[in-house]
Amino acid sequence: MSGEAAQAAPRDATVLHALDGGVSWITLNRPEAMNAVTRDQRERIIALLTDASGDPAVRAVVLTATGRGFCAGADLRGAPAQARERVPGDVSRTIRLGAQRLIAAVLDCEKPVIAAVNGTAAGIGAHLAFACDLVLAADTAKFIEVFVRRGLVPDGGGAYLLPRLVGPQRAKELMFFGDALSAADAEQMGLVNRTVPEGELSALAAAWGPARRRADPGPRPGQAAGERLAGRRPGRRVRGRGGGPGDQHDDAGRQRGRGVLRRAAAADVRGPLRSPTSSHLTIRQFLWRA
Repeated sequence: MSGEAAQAAPRDATVLHALDGGVSWITLNRPEAMNAVTRDQRERIIALLTDASGDPAVRAVVLTATGRGFCAGADLRGAPAQARERVPGDVSRTIRLGAQRLIAAVLDCEKPVIAAVNGTAAGIGAHLAFACDLVLAADTAKFIEVFVRRGLVPDGGGAYLLPRLVGPQRAKELMFFGDALSAADAEQMGLVNRTVPEGELSALAAAWGPARRRADPGPRPGQAAGERLAGRRPGRRVRGRGGGPGDQHDDAGRQRGRGVLRRAAAADVRGPLRSPTSSHLTIRQFLWRA
């Protein structure tokens, strides 16, 4: 990203945004918190992804971050105070309206989304990267399914995305143990497209933007078909030219995808589980149900 474009957003913003050469750069900017996502950041990212879908000047989106971390998960410290006693369904509702919406915004974006993972991606931060069309990573990056360390079931679409990216056995290994996965291992496993030295990450992300696209300025139809054939976005809406049967089919697929994400939220039951063992059982049940 050029220096001029980088100045498009104030430096004290927690989410920086710039449009440079047809690429919409969305940069998490809370390095002191390893870019753990707050509620306000989440809403800003969702809005920027929605804007990118409708902006003909945008041909690709890059999600990245400043500092040593890509995203350390959700920052719950800024959550609003509980106004009433918690009732059954509150936790799954919170996940569905929070983490699930963030991941769905990436999946629903009508432009290719590239993750440029500059550092540690943990929890929802890892799922934010895995939801992207392409994942580039610095050689110092790590991916961590941190939920099991806290006796939780993975949320934010993790139990949906991982089995489809690496298969159920690998997905269970990552979720059950919560070990840090290096960028090189993630690339070998198929979670990352390319691993490069940290100093080359931004340049590669820029090169993989519109400069790599061989379609005309309206690239969506071919890319959308490729995404559906690849199975990366089974539940997204893709706008067709005439509102024909293809659009109806894709809308149906989007609803099926939403249903799976809702079941993923329901799989998080009603709060922290009592032990890692019970979270393992819930993960296994959901993987085979989805």
